[in-house]
Amino acid sequence: MSITAEKKQALIQDYQKGKTDTGSAEVQVALLTERISNLTEHMKTHKKDLHSRRGLLILVGRRKRLLKYLKSKHFETYQDVIKRLGLRQ
Repeated sequence: MSITAEKKQALIQDYQKGKTDTGSAEVQVALLTERISNLTEHMKTHKKDLHSRRGLLILVGRRKRLLKYLKSKHFETYQDVIKRLGLRQ
């Protein structure tokens, strides 16, 4: 259910702005999207797991807020991120 260290490093390298960037909004959205997709697969097989469902909803809300921030401050970056991640907005 969680992201492996190798997958996390690969996502950070794909979405980082600079060499030491690990916490920008783009990186955070990419990591949250990966966690959301993992939890979505978990929820398909464990439909009654309400604790994981709550965690999934929290992650979706956090990603939504970050995307809202990107849309208001850096619209071009926002468009690039949702296109690369395949999100519908």
